[in-house]
Amino acid sequence: MTERPALTPQLGRTRVMAILRSADASGLPAVARALASGGITCLEITLTTAGALDALAAVRAELGPDVAVGAGTVITGGQARDALAAGAEFLVAPVVDTAVVRNAADGGIPCYPGAWTPTEVSQAWQAGAAAVKLFPAGTGGPAHLRHLRAPLPDIPLVAVGGVGIDQARDYLDAGAYAVGIGSPLLRGADRDPTPQALDALTTRARTLLEAVRATARAGEASA
Repeated sequence: MTERPALTPQLGRTRVMAILRSADASGLPAVARALASGGITCLEITLTTAGALDALAAVRAELGPDVAVGAGTVITGGQARDALAAGAEFLVAPVVDTAVVRNAADGGIPCYPGAWTPTEVSQAWQAGAAAVKLFPAGTGGPAHLRHLRAPLPDIPLVAVGGVGIDQARDYLDAGAYAVGIGSPLLRGADRDPTPQALDALTTRARTLLEAVRATARAGEASA
């Protein structure tokens, strides 16, 4: 196995990955700015969005090194290579595809493949994942994540899919390394990026991060 790349630093600091999925990418630069203003600095732009790679490159150029921008819904080795060429700083996949993980590792960037069962989680980790995306997390909820963590405590899990702002703390308390949140966070700001919608998005980002910080403080208090 190629050496496992380190986890995305911005994900480790905030424990939140914002998922930017839209019909087209025209509103994503404004959404990215609003999220960064609210403190969320790990952004996934999904390849199911028309113009995703151009938007990824534009957001990276505008927001600079403090914000990590990656490509999501990467399901083939070809897509992985295209995303890397566009400047993706991490790759996210809904499934375990060794070609995607290998392309990321060869490029020296982390990959977060999706898995749900213990076998899939282990396979993703053995393939070289930096962390494993528990997807869809909402199917089993925090209890499922907790059960996976018991026999696999050394594999960091990122809960994605059906995770709302109000549920983030529950997943982190259950042992998630981080959470990934899309539509419950964006709430249509990508489709209609008015100043009011973007201001509300920044406020939601701050609310989410405060819940994450509360989880961290609770963990320190019980240690």
